[in-house]
Amino acid sequence: MQKPLPPYEVLPTEVSMEEMVRSTTVTVEETQQPQPPPPPRDHLVWSLFTTLYGNFCCLGLLAFVFSVKSRDRKVLGDYSGALSYGSTAKYLNITALVINMVIVVLVIVFVSLVLAGAFRPH
Repeated sequence: MQKPLPPYEVLPTEVSMEEMVRSTTVTVEETQQPQPPPPPRDHLVWSLFTTLYGNFCCLGLLAFVFSVKSRDRKVLGDYSGALSYGSTAKYLNITALVINMVIVVLVIVFVSLVLAGAFRPH
């Protein structure tokens, strides 16, 4: 069964339809929420590649451990701890990269000197 419609009320004769409000205006204001700071970087992928390809004196492994600690801190919401561990991982990665580049340059120089005959006895 349908509910009965509300009773229809006739407008008084002194009110015309032209005087009635036909639309409603609603103003919506957006409030600016402060943007949260971006989460600190953990350099996990860089540390993984340093561990796999340039693990001189286990610097890559240490960087990987600090990257994982940084990610754990970030998940827990401790952004200052995550920033500290991430910064340590970054510096370990940079150190391992510089040492590996020096080793590659020294190997290239040594091999080129051997091939040029610089170490032959006269």
